[in-house]
Amino acid sequence: MPVGGGVRRSTRRAWDHRHLLIRWSSRFARDRVKEIVERFGRVSHLRSSVLGRVTHSGTDGVVPLPRVKVFCVVPDGYGAHMSYRCNGCGFSSPKWMGFCPQCKLSEPLEAPHPAAESVPAIVNGGGGVRLPSGILEFDRVVGGGLVAGSSVLVGGEPGIGKSTLLLQLASAYAARGSTVLMATAEESVDQVAMRAERLGCENVSVVAEADVDRIIGHATTGEVAAVVVDSIQMVATAALTGVPGGVNQVRESAQRLVRFAKASGTTVVLVGHVTKDGSLAGPKQLEHLVDVVMSLEGEAELGLRVLRSQKNRFGATHQVGLFEMTDSGMREVTEPLLGQWTGDVAGTVAFAGMEGRRSVLVEIQALVAGASTPQPRRSVKGLEVARLHQILAVLDRHAGFCFGGYDVYVNVTGGLRIREPAADLPLALALVSSLVDQPLGRTAAWGEVGLTGEVRAVGATGHRREEATRAGLDVVAPTAGRDRIEAMIAAAGLTSSAQRGVVASGIDGHSHASVPSRGSAAVGSRD
Repeated sequence: MPVGGGVRRSTRRAWDHRHLLIRWSSRFARDRVKEIVERFGRVSHLRSSVLGRVTHSGTDGVVPLPRVKVFCVVPDGYGAHMSYRCNGCGFSSPKWMGFCPQCKLSEPLEAPHPAAESVPAIVNGGGGVRLPSGILEFDRVVGGGLVAGSSVLVGGEPGIGKSTLLLQLASAYAARGSTVLMATAEESVDQVAMRAERLGCENVSVVAEADVDRIIGHATTGEVAAVVVDSIQMVATAALTGVPGGVNQVRESAQRLVRFAKASGTTVVLVGHVTKDGSLAGPKQLEHLVDVVMSLEGEAELGLRVLRSQKNRFGATHQVGLFEMTDSGMREVTEPLLGQWTGDVAGTVAFAGMEGRRSVLVEIQALVAGASTPQPRRSVKGLEVARLHQILAVLDRHAGFCFGGYDVYVNVTGGLRIREPAADLPLALALVSSLVDQPLGRTAAWGEVGLTGEVRAVGATGHRREEATRAGLDVVAPTAGRDRIEAMIAAAGLTSSAQRGVVASGIDGHSHASVPSRGSAAVGSRD
């Protein structure tokens, strides 16, 4: 700035671009200020302050300047309630500061941008446009297709198939004439092209970009129906400091993408990482920002994948989609998971489970073998260990089947994890079938087993029975009231321990022995 004074725009982030910083010495008349004010428009007031002695670095070196005044020209009606906000924690202050005193962020507080005026609208329903993809399992979960202008978050374990599923989704939309942009921050374009060739995906627009603003710029250049960002933890914005994946970067990047989706009508699909406990990585606000939250689950070493909806502003959350991971990508599973199961081996039974409102047939297997150690082993996969211990205790106390000297192994085929108590009865039948070595045949069962030996009816019986009948299975299930566990075992055609001796394993070094039957005692009674 010249020694004689002048005008320059403020370099301090405290002032908006409409403010002017005017400096002059006592040698200049006040009409100079009036001339500047008339040039830049009417103002409501002038803020003035007195600075100490400052220096000016010119051609003659450092020259001390006289005491100067600083005037900020404020446009009319602006800044009456000015506040400055921290981008990290949201702290606000009426004065500008070069750091945040609350979260100790080294970035200065910023002035909020004036929000555009909005006009209230009367809502009478409708207004949303769905974009079906043609992948029926995916469309079922989201409620019939993606909604234009919505934001979707898809999370899952590493290697579960998130990128594969979304690449196939983008190709399905491209086959229907919609343009989908895939912005990948984890792979190069060549890597995505190799996977697309293996999956048979065509006409997908891919860009390797990690800057959110440039991704939005690419999406606005053409008529893009949807943008897939892989992943939200790997992109960032240059407006904030910090590495990608940080709390501030994830929150700000997601906010910019969601705002872009609402303003442009372009659907935004975000891929999210998960933590060690299975929850989505990043701030919880990320799940609040988006419209739909989905998770892709399954065992990484097995082929079955389950797509669940945890949040859906445009549909129900009880629907699930079933996929099978193959060499050619995700394949929809529309038939029962039993395959060529016949049930002619002891220790296996079909279970009609419920995934949301969809009935899924799975196979529950049990193996009861003699224990080789004093402490029998209990191995469970796909069910809770506590449920197994409870069923074993009920069978011993109320049905007369003792498993004390046996190793017990339980498995749910297909990699599914069953959490509903309706699996109690098929688990009990599979255990007894393996213990007495009697196959159950093509039988499906469901029911909740209580500690007193009763079997309660469970919900969605109609859906379960319909699915079992469609697969040609016999059904063993309690009625609307309560049945006994021993009655359910008899209904399945299994021989009670009161009518047939059971071979028990030796304990503490003793040899194997045959446990004699209890004569004519009633089933479930105790001597």
